[in-house]
Amino acid sequence: MIKYATLELLAKMKTQSTVTLTNDKIVRAALKVALRDHYAIDKQLRIIEEFSVEHGAARVDIAVVNGRLHGYEIKSDRDTLWRLPEQMDSYNGVFDRVTLVVGKQHLFEAVNIIPDWWGIIIAKIDASHSVVFNSIREARRNPARNSVSIARLLWRSEALKILEEAGRADGVRSKPRELIYERLSSTFDQHRLALMVRNALFLRGAWRSGAPLMPNGG
Repeated sequence: MIKYATLELLAKMKTQSTVTLTNDKIVRAALKVALRDHYAIDKQLRIIEEFSVEHGAARVDIAVVNGRLHGYEIKSDRDTLWRLPEQMDSYNGVFDRVTLVVGKQHLFEAVNIIPDWWGIIIAKIDASHSVVFNSIREARRNPARNSVSIARLLWRSEALKILEEAGRADGVRSKPRELIYERLSSTFDQHRLALMVRNALFLRGAWRSGAPLMPNGG
């Protein structure tokens, strides 16, 4: 369960001495369970680890695919933030919403890096050595998505199939995939394109071994 924190709680957490530092492994495992519970009502859901964007330029730790595409990036106490600005640029082009799941060691630095529409969840270890999540800011709609970046989430065959069905594949069937993605972005408005990409992700039967699926109800 993801609980909500107050500013008073954040100030208290900042002054407390560190008892146990979080790491990526334990936060990721707990977050998958929390997200499955949080989205349990959704009949069509995929929770995907190491979700690649921009042809592998970045991989968000967990992506939730349901009525929207929501990326969750983990920065535990034992991680660093040096890659976050670069990752942020890649995620901003693709996801409907993004949430940073951060250890309290990095909270105040991270807040100064990410856009104000990103959500923020603090991950900490409680007295019983369990991971506890406190949501301090809900993710809002991304104002910076890029249609070509969204199209790049598709495999080449998936992109061509969409163009074939729309009667817009002539001239690009044998072209480099980037031209196919550009054709897609010019053929469909961003809302329609994003919907077709999400549908393709649901229908995709195989992912690389590093990105296991967690389907919810089929």
